[in-house]
Amino acid sequence: MHDKPIIRSTSALLAEIPRLAAALEAQIDPVADAIEEAYVGDRQIFTIGNGGSASNASHFAQDLVKATVTDSLTRRIRATALTDNIAHITALANDLAYAWIFDQQLRTFGRKGDVLIAFSGSGNSPNVTMAADYARSLAGIRVVAFTGFDGGKLKTQADVNLHVPCTDMGVVESMHVL
Repeated sequence: MHDKPIIRSTSALLAEIPRLAAALEAQIDPVADAIEEAYVGDRQIFTIGNGGSASNASHFAQDLVKATVTDSLTRRIRATALTDNIAHITALANDLAYAWIFDQQLRTFGRKGDVLIAFSGSGNSPNVTMAADYARSLAGIRVVAFTGFDGGKLKTQADVNLHVPCTDMGVVESMHVL
């Protein structure tokens, strides 16, 4: 065993990749289908998450917008990371509560038929589950979840759940962007 934490963490991730990749293989098509349906219907995709999952949400939205086209003329997937507007997030957190930062943005920008892609290692982040509640029950927005651990509350709120069967947050978040 390595005595440096970063080496231990990287070694754990590398050892888990084959098992976790196999577990995710059958879960990828429903995620791709949701994204394709949003593209075909010219719907908006929103991504959310906290901490490392916020970074994953931002990166994922950028990849959908930029990395899915091969020329400058093709219509793009319309994706926005609700994690990226710091002024809006801090105003909502300050004036309302942190738990409302994604819910309130969805109420402003989301429309029926759009897709919410929610990244949450635990599946229990209040601001993520609140946004998923709004998306499903009031707005007609499809929810795609990327979860780990036991999936938490978010797995029950999602139309599609890509679940990483692991209890190491670093490994879960890494697998979400693989």
